[in-house]
Amino acid sequence: MNISKIFKSLGPGLLYAGAAVGVSHLVQSTRAGAGYGFDLLWVLVIANVLKYPFFEFAPRYANSTGKSLVDGYHKIGKWALVLYGLLTVSTMFAITGAVSLVTAGLLGSLLGVNTDIYLLTVIILVVVMLVLMMGQFALFETVIKFIIVALALSTIVAVSLAFKPELSGTQVFDWHSAADVAFLIAFIGWMPAPLDVSVWHSTWTEENQKNQKEKVLLKESLRDFNIGYIGTAILAVGFLALGAFVMYGSDEAFSSSGLKFSSQLINMYTQSLGSWAYWIIGFAALMTMLSTTITVLDAYPRVLLSTAEKFFRNHHKRLNKYAYNFWIIITVVGTLVLLLLFGRSMRFMVDLATTISFVTAPVLALLNYKVVTSAVFKDKPAKWLIIYAWIGMISLFLFTIFYLIWKFF
Repeated sequence: MNISKIFKSLGPGLLYAGAAVGVSHLVQSTRAGAGYGFDLLWVLVIANVLKYPFFEFAPRYANSTGKSLVDGYHKIGKWALVLYGLLTVSTMFAITGAVSLVTAGLLGSLLGVNTDIYLLTVIILVVVMLVLMMGQFALFETVIKFIIVALALSTIVAVSLAFKPELSGTQVFDWHSAADVAFLIAFIGWMPAPLDVSVWHSTWTEENQKNQKEKVLLKESLRDFNIGYIGTAILAVGFLALGAFVMYGSDEAFSSSGLKFSSQLINMYTQSLGSWAYWIIGFAALMTMLSTTITVLDAYPRVLLSTAEKFFRNHHKRLNKYAYNFWIIITVVGTLVLLLLFGRSMRFMVDLATTISFVTAPVLALLNYKVVTSAVFKDKPAKWLIIYAWIGMISLFLFTIFYLIWKFF
């Protein structure tokens, strides 16, 4: 096995990790551990297991065809492309709002700025938008690979030092509690990441293929994905454990305020590692969330541009020059309007975004499945993975039906 070649092929999998290790890990996993101890560990594991095939289909399709999943949706039929476009528009503002609010909270906490978090969010989104318009995403793409590794190592060490053989606490998950069930839905929605990320991953794989002098083999592309996927799953367990060991059973609960939550999050590490780690952990967490914000704000214009190109084939070259900037401005403005109208509470925005992702997940899963099992696709998944995908799709649809019945009836 050529180790240097393995590392050379790594890329989209780490970008996936950079997008995934954000709200779902820093916020939702730590909230799960702090509020319920290890009661929801099985939910975390099942969510990662059930969604695996649909994330795996992204690098599989992109490596085989050199195109993103948007191209695959188009080949299924225009109905699939329209459906994907509608799902994207329904989630983009809430997801961007959630990740940018958490980023703003971390920035405000580190700087000691006691100001309106909405103002910090505006500043972050506008600065990121300008950076992306100037084409500097590659710089952040390189930096985040080191930040993810640093945060992962810090989390492992912090969990080891905070380990308790027995947990004390009285609050356990209650299936009869509306608040507990609502959090469960939100927790699953972004664990390990919203399924939208599978489409983004396919665009990164497509770009990686173009930048390689030699074609990346399918097994190398899938290895890269598996490293990122399994790594983020393990890291999610680490964040849940840290919340359980440090805050479960205590009198302190995570705040819905982005600024206060961020301080509590960083303090969890310092309680385990020592006060010397405050700035190191704080900076790593901020860079992780900043990377997620950049990734989200870059991904939506790209997939919307690609979607629009399928409808306007005769005009896309003329529109391309301005379309990316147009969509990124739409994303930023729509996000800020949503935050202004429906609340600046970090917890509200996070739960809104994750719940929407939960409801739309089975539809995206079905689209991804149809793409890689179509007659024209050559690198079809093995039979065991097909069966695995069916189990995942049925489970996701049943979970969604359960939630809709519980919510409205």
